[in-house]
Order: sequence, then C-alpha cells, then structure tokens
Amino acid sequence: MAYFDVPEIDYTRYSNRQLAAVPLAVLAVALLVLSGSFLVYGTPVPLGMDFAGGSELTVQTTTPEGDIPAAFDEQPESVTGTGGDNQYIVRFSSTDAQALEDQATDDENGLEQDGDAEIVQSVSSTSASFGQQSQRTAMIGLAVAFVGMSAIAFLLFRTFVPSIAIVLSAFSDLVIPLAFMRLAGIPLSLGTVAGLLMLIGYSVDSDILLNNHVLRRSGDFYESTYRAMRTGVTMTVTSMAAMLVMGVAAYLFGIDLLASIGIILFVGLATDLLNTYMLNLSLLRWYKFEGVRS
Repeated sequence: MAYFDVPEIDYTRYSNRQLAAVPLAVLAVALLVLSGSFLVYGTPVPLGMDFAGGSELTVQTTTPEGDIPAAFDEQPESVTGTGGDNQYIVRFSSTDAQALEDQATDDENGLEQDGDAEIVQSVSSTSASFGQQSQRTAMIGLAVAFVGMSAIAFLLFRTFVPSIAIVLSAFSDLVIPLAFMRLAGIPLSLGTVAGLLMLIGYSVDSDILLNNHVLRRSGDFYESTYRAMRTGVTMTVTSMAAMLVMGVAAYLFGIDLLASIGIILFVGLATDLLNTYMLNLSLLRWYKFEGVRS
C-alpha cells in the first residue's frame, strides 16, 4: 500500500519576506496576464459559448476532421472529437444554428453521411444577450461566494491578520488559475465557473486548518504547522492526483468540459499549496511573533 510522507520543512531557514515573495510574485504575474488580456481582447479570460453566445453542432460524418470546416461558410471556432466513431462537436460564434445545420447537410458542399446515421446529431445555440446575462449571474455568484468566505474567516478568527491571510490566499487561488486559463486558451463557461467555486472551498478549508492548528491548538508554532501540513498537504496532493487523472481521462475520451475542470482544479490546488504554506504561513508567523494582537 502506498504511503505519502509529508516532509518536515525547516521554516526557520527562511524569513517571512522570503516565504511571501514567491507566491506574491506569481500573483503579480497572473494579474499582469489578466490585465494585458483585458486590454488586448476586452476580457481577462476567453469566454465560452455560455457567456459569449454562439452555436454548437454535434455531427457524425466520415469527412476527415481537418476537412470539416470547409463545409461551412463561417470558420468554426473549434472542432473536437467526442470519443465516438466519426462524431465531432463543431462550435461557431454565429447564433444562426439553422443556417449552419443546412450547410452541414448540403448535398454538394456539406459533410459526408456516415451510413444511415443523421449527419447533425444535435444543435444548440445561445444568443449573445443571454450569454451576457449568464456571465453577469456567474460573476455575481463568484463574488457572493468570495465575500461569504471572507465573512466566515473574520467571524471565525476575529482578528485582522489571520483573517486577511485566508482572504489573500483565496484571492490568489482564484486569480492564478484564471491567468492559466488565458494562457492555455481554456474558455470560461458555466462548468469552469463551478470549478472555480470549488477552489474557493478548497482554499478556505486548507487555510482554516492551518490557522486553527497554529492559533488554537497546543504546541509551539512549528510543531502546530507540521501537524496541519500532515493533514492539509496529504488532502491536497490526493485531490490533485484525482483531478489530474480525471482531466487526462476526460481528454482522452473527448469530454472537453471535464478535462478543463480537471486541469483548472489541478493548477488551483497546486497554487493553494504555495499560498497556504508560504504566504499564509509567513503572515501567521509575523502575527504570532511580531504583530500586535488584539
């Protein structure tokens, strides 16, 4: 049976500034990426069909994947296999789904039929106005979740530094995966927003675990830190492994949404390790030994 042994880190070798420097530098780069994306593209991260509007056709055809775009007047945004034989998902920015369906089934320039199966298996379309409404609703949901998490942190510890350490770590746990989504071209959709909401829960869980062990349990600072790490790091690394397996399996089977959620959670959980046991820890140590406690 495999056993994961959490190493005991000698934190006395590093100053608080050294511990905080790395996660803050990564956060600064992520904010720079998102700011640059907003200035260049108008949105910090690419928007999926749920938020930008568009159409999606599931087609079954013997036409090679690389030749599918030629059947349409509009260049598809993406063509991906579903994992089934000769079946593909074709996405467009256009919301005229009927015209796209007609082009796919056109006798002369359309897609080649796969036996007796219908060429167009399913069609879905989202208007731009509905997408914008969904985008606002999703952003409000993220904001409410973040504010609620912050309020719980302040109610639990009722002191500024430990509470703001949790909030800052959670903020970084959201921003860095968002920057990764921009760099990797992963679109923001209702599914990936759900993944980001899960990251808030993961972040709060690990940070509260560390704060609770350091501030409310017996033992010196470093002993309490190691106790928290044995539980928190094991929990986070196990979750990372599960998300990585899910992401790879979903990618191999052509399930794009699950693959995106898996990789976002993997990156977010790795970020959480960095923020919890470097940034949060440095703030807690400063508060414990140097800060003014109320």
